[in-house]
Amino acid sequence: MPFQHPEEIGYGYVIERYAARKDSGHARYLVLQSGRFLRPEWPHAERFAHHLIDDSATITDAELEALLGYEWRSRLTAAWLIGVGRRATFRERIGDLLMASEFCFSGSSYCFALARFGTHADAEILTAYLDRYLPRTDLRYDQPAALGALLRLDAHLGTHHADRFTEPDCPWDQRVNTLAHLRDHPAYTPTELRRWTDLHLGLGNGWSRA
Repeated sequence: MPFQHPEEIGYGYVIERYAARKDSGHARYLVLQSGRFLRPEWPHAERFAHHLIDDSATITDAELEALLGYEWRSRLTAAWLIGVGRRATFRERIGDLLMASEFCFSGSSYCFALARFGTHADAEILTAYLDRYLPRTDLRYDQPAALGALLRLDAHLGTHHADRFTEPDCPWDQRVNTLAHLRDHPAYTPTELRRWTDLHLGLGNGWSRA
C-alpha cells in the first residue's frame, strides 16, 4: 500500500502528538510495542492508560487516517487508539493493513483492535489472515497475535474459528514444529496466546473512560 508522511497532507503534528508522546519518559509507540504497560511494577501504567484512553476519544478520523498512512510507529499507535476507542468504522482499513503485512511490529496492534471490536466480522478477518500467513514460515510477524485474538473472539462469541488451527497436528502445531524459536516455548501455546490477548484487552478498566 502507498504511504506518505503526515506532513504531506497537513497533519505533521500527529506523530509528536500521538505516536511520540511521552507520558512516562518513553515514546508512546515504544511502550505499546514493548508491552511495558502490562508490568504490574511499572509506576506509570495508570497514567499511561488514562492518557491513551483520553486520546482515543478525542482523536479525529482524519488524524487516525494520517497515522495509518505512514510507517509502523504511527500505524501501531493509530491501531491502538482505534481499538481502545472501538472505532469500528476502521474495521475494513485495519483488516486491509493486517492482510498486507507490510511492516513488522504494527500487525499485533491491528489484532488488538479487531479483538476489541469483538464481532463475527473481526473473527473472519483474523481467520483469513491465519489461512494466508500461518503456512508462511518465512514471515514471522503477527501469527501469534492473530491466533490469540481469534481465540479471544471465539470465547466471546461462542464460535470455533480457531479450532482448525489449534487441533493436534494442525497448522499451528506445524508452524511451531517448523520454527526452532517457537518449539517448546511456553509463550507460544494457544492457552498462553489467549492469556496475552486477555491481558491487553483487560487493562485500563476495560479500556473505557472513567
